[in-house]
Amino acid sequence: MSEVVLSLQGLQTYYGKIHALRGITISVKQGQIVTLLGSNGAGKSTTLKTISGIVHASSGKVEFMGKDITTLAPHTIVEMGVIHVPEGRHIFKDLTVKENLELGSFTLKDEKERKRRLDRAFDRFPRLRERWKQMGGTLSGGEQQMLAIGRALMTEPKVLLLDEPSMGLAPVIVQEIGRIIKQLNEEGTTILLVEQNAKMALKLAHYGYVMDTGSIVMQDDSAKLRENESIVKAYLGG
Repeated sequence: MSEVVLSLQGLQTYYGKIHALRGITISVKQGQIVTLLGSNGAGKSTTLKTISGIVHASSGKVEFMGKDITTLAPHTIVEMGVIHVPEGRHIFKDLTVKENLELGSFTLKDEKERKRRLDRAFDRFPRLRERWKQMGGTLSGGEQQMLAIGRALMTEPKVLLLDEPSMGLAPVIVQEIGRIIKQLNEEGTTILLVEQNAKMALKLAHYGYVMDTGSIVMQDDSAKLRENESIVKAYLGG
């Protein structure tokens, strides 16, 4: 049985007076893709931000590999191996593709290791290799998403938090992003995926949680969620 690497226990989070997360309990096992489904405002992005320390929980606990990381600073959580690719990509538009990628390994002192990781990123994303001198802001939306994921992978994450990786992309690029996520997982990366494209998310994921107004309202193996009548009606266009 796979080890639980990321666990949220009774997590409560507020934005001012707004009660954004209401006792969230989630677990992600080693080697899994777990997806969070839900409508806009359900609390999916807040969940990822709370895990990565960008937003602080008012109560409850986040554990990573058995260690309590609830109150740790974001950079400490990154150093431990939990990497967040936020919604909207947030690449540095005035830096080149290569410079953006290198920022993902800024704490690394070993130049040979940095080059190895850079070569690996370019092997994984050939389009980025072709555009390595281009400014990030000149890339297409799909290329910027690849760059955001590639930058995250420069840290060699133990858990990757992906927030809406397909948002605003053409269908053919969405398919490519889905292929990349599947490949990363097959290579051993554990992924917690927030994705409005529920059909893609449930196809990729091993397990899913459904959120509504800050609470978990359903959870099951993704194959069973795909067959659930309420899920089909709400998210899969049934």
